[in-house]
Amino acid sequence: MRLNGEISHKEDEEDEEEKQSGVLQPERLVVGYALTSKKKKSFLQPKLEILARNKGISFVAIDQNRPLSDQGPFDVVLHKLSGMEWCKIIEDYRQKHPEVTILDPPDAIKHLHNRQSMLQDVADLNLSDCNGKVRVPRQMVITKDSLSIPDQVFEAGLKLPLVAKPLVVDGSAKSHELFLAYDRFSLSELEPPMLLQEFVNHGGVLFKIYIIGETIKVVRRFSLPNVSKRELAKVVSVFRFPRVSSAAASADDADLDPGIAGEVVDPVSVCAPQNIYLQPSCSIR
Repeated sequence: MRLNGEISHKEDEEDEEEKQSGVLQPERLVVGYALTSKKKKSFLQPKLEILARNKGISFVAIDQNRPLSDQGPFDVVLHKLSGMEWCKIIEDYRQKHPEVTILDPPDAIKHLHNRQSMLQDVADLNLSDCNGKVRVPRQMVITKDSLSIPDQVFEAGLKLPLVAKPLVVDGSAKSHELFLAYDRFSLSELEPPMLLQEFVNHGGVLFKIYIIGETIKVVRRFSLPNVSKRELAKVVSVFRFPRVSSAAASADDADLDPGIAGEVVDPVSVCAPQNIYLQPSCSIR
């Protein structure tokens, strides 16, 4: 079987050797991928490609300039692109090829594009009977009129400092920006729609937990620094942070305060014997 996409010459040679030997090899799993150049560089590492090849998995690049149905066949389509046009392409392909696993369907991704809805299901669970508490910091959404933000914050009773985040996560650099507000009046400088969330001191480290089936992977990322009462009393401003807790900000080797470790988990958590705060974020699906 010949696939339309990027397949290395080495794989072609291996296929030819298998034909000549007459030995039937296990059928390979073909994963078609549509990623941004940045995500492709960070995700398709040589080590992963070697491991996948040894497991019988082939990664094939999807040509975005050609109809998706004309490519493949694929067992899995892995994508990390945004936009209404691409979502329509994926949804149409999904309807025509129900045998192909789509990671992830547009409807599933849509839930994670909104920071307000991202953690609502967790908050509704009211998890508090597993040797500790799992909580979501108090938050509110500002949809328009930035000049009214100070009054809305006052009426909602949110406590400073506040973290301000763009409401919609669309993969752009702007959607990953964070703002830390020390006073409510400076919030009028921000551009709605925004999610405002009470900031919880967490030792400057976040724990990200990735779960695939029975496999659980925990990584540590540097985060926003703690805010002292002295700072809160003296500082009057909003500070911008372009990107926090990305893969480049790994804190796996950092020394953590035992009293802090585990306080904040992002984006999902298992129960632990302390208070755990969940803060919305968006990672590769």
